[in-house]
Amino acid sequence: MVTAATDEAIRSLCILKEIQIAAPIEIAFEAVLEELGPAGEVPEGTPLPRVIEPWPGGRWYRDLDNQAGHLWGHVQVIKPPTLLEICGPLFMSYACVNHIQYRLIAEGDGTRLKLTHRAVGQISTEHQEGVVEGWSHALQRMRQIAETRWKAKG
Repeated sequence: MVTAATDEAIRSLCILKEIQIAAPIEIAFEAVLEELGPAGEVPEGTPLPRVIEPWPGGRWYRDLDNQAGHLWGHVQVIKPPTLLEICGPLFMSYACVNHIQYRLIAEGDGTRLKLTHRAVGQISTEHQEGVVEGWSHALQRMRQIAETRWKAKG
């Protein structure tokens, strides 16, 4: 038997971002779910489709077929079209817990989308540095999906 003990640092992470979306709040909320689900992609543009079950306790996961995949989290709070909160490991396959909040606020004909991501655990340097770019890309995708859908209706 081999036993090893290490002293890995516990880190915390807090990211706050917000964007304006030129589409009504209902369309913007649909775009959040779309990007978190089948329309997801990484910053390089490679598709990263996932499944989001939009109800309390619903799973957010990557389905790799053949009963393989990766649980990213569970829906903690959902109040369409103003609030979605997810908690879980996300893309961090180690001792860590994350909480993400998407808050949408109607402003005139558009929507303000605020993202808050908090995490605590043995967060890798790679994730701590890369997550800011990842969230910026995801928010831009949400904006693009919502504004494209809204223009198509108009």
